Amino acid sequence: MQINAYLHFNGNCEEAFKFYETLIGGKIGGLMTYDGAPMDTPAHWRSKIMHASMTVGNALLMGADSMPHHYQPPAGFSVSISVDSAAEAERIFAGLAEGGNVTMPLQQTFWAIRFGMVTDRFGIPWMINCETAH
Repeated sequence: MQINAYLHFNGNCEEAFKFYETLIGGKIGGLMTYDGAPMDTPAHWRSKIMHASMTVGNALLMGADSMPHHYQPPAGFSVSISVDSAAEAERIFAGLAEGGNVTMPLQQTFWAIRFGMVTDRFGIPWMINCETAH
């Protein structure tokens, strides 16, 4: 069994996945648009992403642009990234925070040398964690 995050976007999934690919070192496996899908899709939405996938290490991150009448802002979850160095935590956190909203500054905690929470400019909530220094 494998559990993966599936993120929903409001029309900017492709931009988000290309950003995540660069920032966290993932590899996009596919970006499938609504164009050609056997469903009734508004003309302005056909170039939007119906399904995206990206591998990051052994993990799979997936997402899509939800149809405008179905989109709801993310709530009640965070995507968690664990890294091996404070410098990597700082780099990723800074990238996600650019144009986003820091909900807990990246800092030392009782369990980690770096932990912080941020909602990125695409509306996705993240937790960045580095438990030990390497």
